[in-house]
Amino acid sequence: MSENSQTETTQPNPAPAGATAEPAPAPAAPSLEEQLAAAKKESAANYDRYTRAVADLENFRKRTVREKDELRQFAASGVMEDIIPILDNLGLGLGAAKQQTDVKAITDGITLVLEQFKSTLAKHGLKEINPQGQAFDPNLHDCISHQPSAEVPEEKVSMVVRLGYSLNGRLLRPASVVVSSGPAKPAEAKD
Repeated sequence: MSENSQTETTQPNPAPAGATAEPAPAPAAPSLEEQLAAAKKESAANYDRYTRAVADLENFRKRTVREKDELRQFAASGVMEDIIPILDNLGLGLGAAKQQTDVKAITDGITLVLEQFKSTLAKHGLKEINPQGQAFDPNLHDCISHQPSAEVPEEKVSMVVRLGYSLNGRLLRPASVVVSSGPAKPAEAKD
């Protein structure tokens, strides 16, 4: 580097020797009336914000209740739209049954409508609980009777009286079942 390209450092201008730094005079404190007026103004602004917040909260509460009611009213609309064709088919089947003398054709028609109904409900999360031959589960089954059975092992479901149903994993109705008590025990002879 050359000597000409050296950087020069500048020093701040020193204060004149005769001038001393005097602190600026402090602003005068506001009077009590000015403080009171400012406090009243701030209080009014806070009260206004408070009343608006209370009104907003009340409006939110009312809107939430209204939306909840609407949801409750129309929650089943999708299921109902899927069930309407099944009602149509039942009506057609009933009309055909009045004109038919062949019981087999009527039975087949009703079976088709039942399968359509079950598949529609399954599409919406309904699951059938048919525990025939399974171990008795008090969380899913309602035991209405115990019955001896040579074919069905003890504590297994020997007969389903009424099917159970669950909706999206939540039990709606337990299956009513008869539980096997094992092979019949011979009656003891009385002396």
